[in-house]
Amino acid sequence: MKELKLMKGNEALAEAAIRAGCDAYFGYPITPQSEVLEYLAKEAYARTGMVVLQAESEIASINMIYGAAGTGKKVMTSSSSPGISLMQEGISYIACAELPCLIVNVVRAGPGLGTIQPAQSDYFQAVKGGGHGDYKLIVLAPSTIQEMVDHTKLGFELAFKWRNPVMILTDGALGQMMEKVELFPQTERKFELLPWATTGKTKDRGRSIITSLYIQPEVMQEKNLHLQKKYKSIEREEIRFEKYKCDDAEVVLLAFGLVARICKKAADLAREKGIKAGVFRPITLFPFPYEEVNTLADSSRIFLTVEMNAGQMLEDIRLAVNGKIQVDFTGRMGGIIPTPEEILEKIIEINEGVPA
Repeated sequence: MKELKLMKGNEALAEAAIRAGCDAYFGYPITPQSEVLEYLAKEAYARTGMVVLQAESEIASINMIYGAAGTGKKVMTSSSSPGISLMQEGISYIACAELPCLIVNVVRAGPGLGTIQPAQSDYFQAVKGGGHGDYKLIVLAPSTIQEMVDHTKLGFELAFKWRNPVMILTDGALGQMMEKVELFPQTERKFELLPWATTGKTKDRGRSIITSLYIQPEVMQEKNLHLQKKYKSIEREEIRFEKYKCDDAEVVLLAFGLVARICKKAADLAREKGIKAGVFRPITLFPFPYEEVNTLADSSRIFLTVEMNAGQMLEDIRLAVNGKIQVDFTGRMGGIIPTPEEILEKIIEINEGVPA
């Protein structure tokens, strides 16, 4: 039976991890995501026996994830921007070793130590492979607390389906705000033996070796080719997006996460002024909905990308559009959240500047 509850974003995500049957969490506190660790430390072990450990650093926590994921268990970590940066080497190892895990980035503004206020400036790091080598994470971008819950369950499912790390890219505002959520029923923790997991050699079970080290260049190339083939399959099967009033839209706002819900209000305000505006929201940032964006450009007059960064998703939008129509950008940095009114001003400005 599902349950309705008013919850803070970080705590709702943590509750979802427990209910999804997560076996272990390894992490380190950093604002604005520390409530994930705090909630799990209080709730998880007593309810399901889930292991919750505060590591000595983010570097330690991601390597604990590497080891624990190798046993075939559901494992996760969470952090915020500087902490995720410290994890990049370990994430690259995990991706090459093809281990399932869930990584949560509650983004704060940077660069550097920055501020604890929300931002979307880790887009490049998340979708382009922030560590070394040619690898990809599956990246989910929730825009509501409900989606933070739903994406936690989905994240584990995708991680095991593809044997690939999954990242939930959220932000400090979603992590700290409160909304009503519908919680899914408790999933029991499973103790099944997966064929690739390092659970010990027996007379009935062969030796499993997990590594990301391939000394011979020909072998390393084969591993890379295998990974790229898998990423292509993910691109075919796992694209998710949302359209809002796009059927007749002449001006389309493109945004992900928190900003997308602000853009919906801006689109409504624009329609009150006679401007046909809509919103296209990528839910998966990798795989990115390039084809859908390109098709939408055929029926639109102007694209306006809105982000809490200097224009990172903007580059993927321009690649998708391939010069079909004008693509404008408006953004906020430093932890400032754009308002519907200032987005509306930009809509009016570009709408008047582009001939019908």
